Order: sequence, then structure tokens, then C-alpha cells
Amino acid sequence: MPHSHAQRDISSGMVWLLASATGLIVANLYYAQTLIGPISQTTGLPASAAGLIVTLTQIGYCLGLLFIVPLGDLLENRRLICSALLACAIALLAAASTSNAALFLLAAFSIGLSAVAAQILVPFAAHLSRPETRGQTVGTVMSGLLMGIMLARPVASLVADALGWHAIFVLSAAATAALALLLRARLPLRQPDSGLHYFALLGSLWHLLRDTPVLRRRAAYQACMFGAFSLFWTCVSLELTGPRFQFSQTGVAIFALVGVAGAIASPIAGRRADQGKSRSTTAAALLLGILAFALPLLVHGGRTLELAVLVTTSIVLDMGVSANLVTGQRALFALAAATRSRLNGLYIAIFFLGGALGSSLGAWMYASHGWQGVLWAGLAFPLTALLLWLSEARDSTASL
Repeated sequence: MPHSHAQRDISSGMVWLLASATGLIVANLYYAQTLIGPISQTTGLPASAAGLIVTLTQIGYCLGLLFIVPLGDLLENRRLICSALLACAIALLAAASTSNAALFLLAAFSIGLSAVAAQILVPFAAHLSRPETRGQTVGTVMSGLLMGIMLARPVASLVADALGWHAIFVLSAAATAALALLLRARLPLRQPDSGLHYFALLGSLWHLLRDTPVLRRRAAYQACMFGAFSLFWTCVSLELTGPRFQFSQTGVAIFALVGVAGAIASPIAGRRADQGKSRSTTAAALLLGILAFALPLLVHGGRTLELAVLVTTSIVLDMGVSANLVTGQRALFALAAATRSRLNGLYIAIFFLGGALGSSLGAWMYASHGWQGVLWAGLAFPLTALLLWLSEARDSTASL
């Protein structure tokens, strides 16, 4: 992209387009999570293997983060994003049209692999922004992404109730294809000048991880926070539909919609990071994570009070996770522009592994120790992150 473009700040319309786009794209990762039962029945997938629907989507996403997102530092970004979105639309249509278990699992893997287009858009937004507003821009874009994560499950449940589970994949395929055409028309060209070939680009990932302490720290903080997030949202629906609250699936969907309010923390955290307040913002985010799990552990009473506490927990936890996520990305995007896509891919991949750990641990804790066990396990994640933060040196290397 020409140098003159870099001096003009990104327009508010472009920011909201990118925020909406990332939310729409990343939602594709989560539609199937609340539909495992009906999908398994249609495809003949046995109950013992039903978890593969989510697992293969996650594996595809992690592989995409490591092998496709780095291409954002090598190939023209607009073409790369639109190509990934068209591939995602095809995979979504395949998922909607098959009744074969193996083909559906292949489609789920492909959806995860191609949905990494969202993580090429985030550093794209950073490239389009001036340094003094970069954190706020990234924060707004990431709030869109987090809303996509939170809205996907309830939307999928409501659409499936009304039209069947195939409908959400058909609708999302149409929306994803339309988004590819819109971004093709609206995004500027950006041709990176890394001077590397693809395999050298992949080889540089290890060197970036080894030589970038900011990346290691920020990824560790967010792995803990996203682990807590995934643990909570994996288990809370089990608690809400259990004998204590007896929620319907529609009730769970409404509960999840309320949690979206936590995404408001993203642009606030980004603005504070732009002002040089990353360290205190990180501390506040981690303390919000601790508070989220401490509240239901400490406050007990009637059903209404405990439900109110759970609603508060969902909002506070989402605020902490989104604020910490944006603060970390702002720190990484302050580094060399030529490595932003690779840094973002590594960052997301590492904390995504934390989310996978949280989900699996949460399910085991709920089965073995009930909701109280889940809360104690959830509390351990942000506490670990806070201990790591306390060890952070007060210098420019660690506290960007």
C-alpha cells in the first residue's frame, strides 16, 4: 500500500465494515456447537464421535492460523481474504447439503480452516490505522469478532428451532459469499513486501515466538483468559438447563445474548492502550476475570439472586476477556508492520489452545465435581495470568 495511504486514518465506515465482517466470519466456527445433537442424528454420527464436529472445526482453525494467516505478510491481502471467504461459503454449503458423517466432518474442518480470514482482517485494520488510533480501531474490530462468537450459538439455536439445522449453514453460506463480494469492492489493495518465500515465512514463526517476549507474555495472559471464557460458556448451558434453573434452549439463547454486553470493553481497552496505559488495562482485565468467578463462589441465595449473579458473571468475564485480547493485539501491532499477520496468527493460535484446554477441563469438572468445581477451575485461569502479570518487568519490552 502506498505510503500516503498509511498517513490517512481509517474511516469510521471502514472500521464498522471490518468489525461486522470479522463477527460474521468467526461465527461460522460456533454454529454447530449447539446443534451437535440434530446434526449427529441426520448424519448417523455416533454419540461417542459427536464431539468431532467441534474438534475438527477447531483443528482446522488452528492449522489455518499457522499456515494461512502468515500469508497476510506475503500475498496481496484483499485477494487472500476474498478467496478464503469463497472457500468458506463452499464449505458451509457442503455442510448443509450432506447427510454423510465423513463428508460433514470434512466440511466442518474446511469451515475452520477458511474462517481464519477474520484474523487476516484484524492486522489489515491495523495497517489502515494511524499509530495513535490503532488500539481503538483494533478494539472496535475485535468487539465485532467477540459479538460474532457470542451471537453464533443463540442464533444457530433459534434458526434451527424455526427452520431446521441445515438453514443456518445455508444462510451463512449466502452471507459469507456476499461479504466476499462486498470486501472485494471496498477494501484497498495491500501488497506486503516481506522478501520471503512461503516456507521461509513459516520457518520465521519459531523465531518470532523465540525472539518476541511481548508475544509470549500477551499470548500467555490471553490463553488463561480464553481458557476461563471457554470453560464458562461450555458449562453454563449445562447448569442453566439442569434442575436448578430448568431453562429451555431458548432461555439459554437469551442468556447468551445478554453476555454480549461485555464486548463494550474492547474499544475502551484499545483507547487506553493508545494512551500508553496497557499495563494497568491488562491488570484491570485480569481482575475482572477473577471477579467473574469469585462472585458465584461467594454469593449464594435464592434462584433469582443466583441467576442474576450468573448474568453478571457472563458480562464481567466477557469484558475482561475482550479488554485483555485487544490490549495484547495493540501491543503486537506496535511492532514491525511486516510481521503483523504472523504475530497475530501465533497469538490467536496460542490462546485458542488455552480455550480448548478450558473447554475440555470444564466438561470434566462439571461431570466430576459439579458447578462449584467448574467455578474453582475457572478461577484458577485468571489467577494464573495475574501471577504472570506480577512478574512482568516494567520496561518497554514487556509492557507495550
